[in-house]
Amino acid sequence: MSDKTMTPEEVVGRLSSGMTIGIGGWGSRRKPMALVRALLRSGITDLTVVSYGGPDVGMLAAAGRIRRLVAPFVTLDSIPLEPHFRAARESGALTLTELDEAMFMWGLHAAANRLPFLPVRAGLGSDVMRVNPELRTVTSPYADGEEFVAVPALRLDAALVHLNRADRLGNAQYLGPDPYFDDLFCEAADTAYVSCEQLVETAELSKSGPPQSLLVSRHAVTGVVETPGGAHPTSCAPDHDREEAFQKLYASTPWPEFADRFLSGAGEHDYRSAVRTWHEEQS
Repeated sequence: MSDKTMTPEEVVGRLSSGMTIGIGGWGSRRKPMALVRALLRSGITDLTVVSYGGPDVGMLAAAGRIRRLVAPFVTLDSIPLEPHFRAARESGALTLTELDEAMFMWGLHAAANRLPFLPVRAGLGSDVMRVNPELRTVTSPYADGEEFVAVPALRLDAALVHLNRADRLGNAQYLGPDPYFDDLFCEAADTAYVSCEQLVETAELSKSGPPQSLLVSRHAVTGVVETPGGAHPTSCAPDHDREEAFQKLYASTPWPEFADRFLSGAGEHDYRSAVRTWHEEQS
């Protein structure tokens, strides 16, 4: 056992251009935004991003860092379609592999179990097969002879996820209503990095919630980053809600203007300072 604590910059220092990176959370919920912001401050580009997409995808797409996106959707939840992703997609700035939500989940399951694919019924009879002509079907070898979609494994070079609590060894806990498949992202990746609202002693994890809330095990984690508010502006229930006013600002502001004001600093502290200044201007 060892201390796996890192800074956002140390995490990004282990990533490189051309990687396939999975980003946990769901839409605009519990996204590892502090790690995404650190990624934006780097020169890393040409990424394949695998995500139940939210502002993580929107920001990386607007900054021109994504070559290929694998996703079932990209949404801000209260704003149905992420506008910066939409602009990048309409301009042809990235290629998109769009999968049904269940197909996406089973692709992560396949990668987590080191399988080349898993058979699923989802997608059959839908346009998913038309827009993804590279997908294949398989026939059951048993008497039923049923046909399935063979969903390829979504194998990741690295995963970035955000949880409520974690210890220094890499065990991590969610306290909100949904795990959002963050455990699958970590297990599907060669390396996985967990940011958290609070680092606690291992014994405290069992006191904070039921056993099933201990979502991510240390065996699947490379590094842990304590980043209070690190999911901002997305939600991280019960620690904090999504900040709707700031999300509306992000969605309605031209990307160069937003990036210059909020993302041009040297680190997460500068981002939080810029957000505080904006709040002061609204009062």
